[in-house]
Amino acid sequence: MQRYTLFILFATVLTVVVGVGLAWAGGTQGAQFNGFSVFALCAMAAFVINWLAYIPAVVMQTEKFYDLVGSLTYLCVVAIAVLLSTDLDLRAALVALMVSIWAVRLGSFLFMRIHQDGTDDRFDEIKRSVPRFLFAWTMQGLWVIFTAAAALAIVTSAQREPLGWLGNLGILVWVTGFSIEVLADAQKRAFKRDRANQGDFIRSGLWAWSRHPNYFGEITLWIGVALMAVPVISGWQWVVMISPIFVYLLITKISGIPTLEKKAKARWGENAAYQDYIRRTSRLVPMPPKKG
Repeated sequence: MQRYTLFILFATVLTVVVGVGLAWAGGTQGAQFNGFSVFALCAMAAFVINWLAYIPAVVMQTEKFYDLVGSLTYLCVVAIAVLLSTDLDLRAALVALMVSIWAVRLGSFLFMRIHQDGTDDRFDEIKRSVPRFLFAWTMQGLWVIFTAAAALAIVTSAQREPLGWLGNLGILVWVTGFSIEVLADAQKRAFKRDRANQGDFIRSGLWAWSRHPNYFGEITLWIGVALMAVPVISGWQWVVMISPIFVYLLITKISGIPTLEKKAKARWGENAAYQDYIRRTSRLVPMPPKKG
C-alpha cells in the first residue's frame, strides 16, 4: 500500500513537470511579465486553482464541482493570458472568446448533469484515497494546459499576423466542432429525460451517424484552434500542436470512449438492437449507418 501511495505521488510530481515543460516550450518567444513567461504563469495558475479546489473536495469527499472547476480553470488561464499579454490582435481576441464560450457551455452542462444525476461514478473509488484524489485534480490542471496550449500560444505570442485563409479555416472548423458537440449533448440529454426511453440507449439524431458525436465535436473544435495557431508560432512553440493530439488520445484511448463503451457493453451487450447499432454505426466520425 505504501509503495502504491509513493507511486501515485511520483505520478503527481511527474504530471507537474510535464505541464511545466510544455509551458516553457509554449512560452518561448512569447509575452513576458516581470521576467516570467505569461504562458508559464498560466500553467502555474492551472495547477494552483485545482489544488485549492481539491482541499474542500477531499474534506467533503465530493466530486460534484470537479468539472465546474475545470471550466473555471480555462476561464482563469485565458483571462491571465489576455491581461498580461500585449498588442492583442483579432486572432488572439477571437481565440480567447472561443475558448471562454466553450468552457462556460461545457462547464455549466456538466455541472447541471452531475447535480441531476447525483454522482460521477468515475470517482467512486478515487475520492476515497487522498493521494489518488489529489492526482485526479492535478491531472485536471495538466488537462487544461495541454488542451488549451495552442490557444494560449496564440494569445501570448509576440508575433501577430492577419487571420488569412488558415485562420478563417480554423474558425470554421471550430464552429463546426462546437455546433456538433452542443447539438449532440442536447439530443442525448433530451433522450434521457424522456421516460419512454428509460433503460434504452440513444440511436437517433447525430447518434444515428456516430456512437460518440459529442466527442467528435470536441476533437474537431480543438483542431480548429490549432489551425489558427500555425501562422504565429515558431521554434519550440510548435510543441503546442500536441493540443488536438492530446484531446484525441485522451478521448479515444483513455478516459472517454473506452470507459463509455465498456459500460454500454456491460449494460446492453446482449441486446440484439445494441449489437446491430455497434455493427452499423461509426465509432467516432459521423457518417451514414452501414446498410444491412
